[in-house]
Amino acid sequence: MTKKSFLLFSLVVLSMASLFAQKPERIDPPFWWTGMKDGSLQLVIYGKGIATTSASISYPGVSVRKEVKPENPNYIFLYLGIMPEAKPGMLKISFTKNGKQVSSVTYELKARIEGSAERKGFSSEDVVYLIMPDRFANGDLKNDKLPNYKDTVDRKDQYARHGGDIKGIEKNIDYIKNLGVTAVWFNPMDENNMDNSSYHGYAITDYYKTDSRFGSNADYKGMVDKFHSNGIKVIKDMVFNHCGSQHWWIKDLPSKDWLNQWPEYTNSSFRAASISDPHAAKSDIKKMANGWFVPSMPDLNQRNPLLADYLVQNSIWWIEFSGIDGIRMDTHPYPDADFMSIWGQKLMLEYPNLNIVGEVWMNQPAWVSYWQMNSPTARGYNSNLPTVMDFPLMGAIEKAFDEPASWDTGLIRLYDIISQDFLYANTNNIMVFADNHDLSRLFKTNEAVDINKYKMVMTFLLTTRGIPQFYYGNEILMAADKANGDGNLRKDFPGGWPSDTANAFLPEGRTQIQNEAYTFFSKLAKWRKESPALTKGSLIQFVPEENVYVYFRVHAQQTVMVVLNASDKDVELGMKRFNEVLNNTAKGFDILKKETLDITKTVMLPARSSKVILLEN
Repeated sequence: MTKKSFLLFSLVVLSMASLFAQKPERIDPPFWWTGMKDGSLQLVIYGKGIATTSASISYPGVSVRKEVKPENPNYIFLYLGIMPEAKPGMLKISFTKNGKQVSSVTYELKARIEGSAERKGFSSEDVVYLIMPDRFANGDLKNDKLPNYKDTVDRKDQYARHGGDIKGIEKNIDYIKNLGVTAVWFNPMDENNMDNSSYHGYAITDYYKTDSRFGSNADYKGMVDKFHSNGIKVIKDMVFNHCGSQHWWIKDLPSKDWLNQWPEYTNSSFRAASISDPHAAKSDIKKMANGWFVPSMPDLNQRNPLLADYLVQNSIWWIEFSGIDGIRMDTHPYPDADFMSIWGQKLMLEYPNLNIVGEVWMNQPAWVSYWQMNSPTARGYNSNLPTVMDFPLMGAIEKAFDEPASWDTGLIRLYDIISQDFLYANTNNIMVFADNHDLSRLFKTNEAVDINKYKMVMTFLLTTRGIPQFYYGNEILMAADKANGDGNLRKDFPGGWPSDTANAFLPEGRTQIQNEAYTFFSKLAKWRKESPALTKGSLIQFVPEENVYVYFRVHAQQTVMVVLNASDKDVELGMKRFNEVLNNTAKGFDILKKETLDITKTVMLPARSSKVILLEN
């Protein structure tokens, strides 16, 4: 080959390589829909050198509103307008340079399912069951170890993956249904392709992909459909404060301000109260909101408008694609507060009946109430977050049933927290719970298990105001102490793996006391579903005396009286004190023992017990 020929050949090769490099490697979201209320769409187009081209579309009813090219030349953020008249189909995106097309790609617009916008989210009419997917049941052993995933299965290691998956969950839908719950909340199932400790799901590496060790996106949608066919709603856990350090964009950031960057690594102070503190120093607010959780979870900067749009669209995409009924937002006070308000507003505009619950892990009702939508305590800020998690009540439950009564101990703790409900805009939209995947279980050790305490706590959670949430394994008295490691809080459900010696999904696989706990919970949860007083009624509570706490749920159709006796002695409870609600009612029906009671004068309460009494007209 002559020198001239070689140079010509080299130019041709380089030109072909350049053209190839300017072809999109990825587009997020992977598809979209016609007929959305908001007709705007941001396409994140990634490819080597793609920003040296210009993108264009020719499709009826679709226009390019703007093309944004960040500092990284490997990204184009293409904003489209999708008019009401746009039809479903495949549109062509062309990429041109110097007037010549260098590449193109097709993008699908799907037809929106009729009625999608009117979906009804979870509410106080539901009982929510929290499942950590990796630790519930392994229905497909073939996906335990997959190529390109370093973190593999080791059930002896509390921080390794254990192999739970979507097929394992589906296999046990009947168990979940028979328990009496009406909604399931799953810890994140998005891809967590991290080197280790990826089992919990909170280090997301792809916001548009279900982790393959659980299944595919189609599997996830199929699971949602199966729960819906069984009358059970699905809540998806989302994480917008941070992502995993192995996320695909972390390896090639669109811009330097995509993350909250510091001159040196800086942890969050975790002092969430500084966000609502009217006297807070700006530096304290910045450290709380912009500091990182851990080095392996980069902190996202939602003040970047491109990232903000990406995250909003991601939520809408999952709702529309999979059919979920609600969202649980992790670490809700930690992302940018203004962004979270806009995010909630945009979701509720698209889905007015959707529900979102935010993790507001704070121990004072005033701090928690600040984050609920239309809060009277927020001084002009509106989170647009319908539901908050009642961590203050959880803290009271942790102590109230184990200590003798005094002025401020025992069941008065429950009363005192609920007496501060004037701080909340909507007391029905408060999620109540005794434990979850981040907390010691109700019983820290198997030796500490107390069936009487269990029944009182379950009675309280299923009959007080708000949305009750339970952690998988509560119903069979699973025990764990956070002091022994977070992975220990998330033990495998017995019977979820083929090699398990006991199968607690079946009555014969449970001990006598486990069956007693399961039956108690199931009976009360199922009755609650049919009780307008417990699901929608107002709450009237009486100050506990001698560690006996009495409250009523009152609805136009029925009134329910709940009595908790946490004392160590039997009590003959006089009814005269409660006549303002009883109104001389003579009889009530004990729904737990299924017997009629004379409530004209007194009701007998065994030590450490509870009663749920339906008043008879």
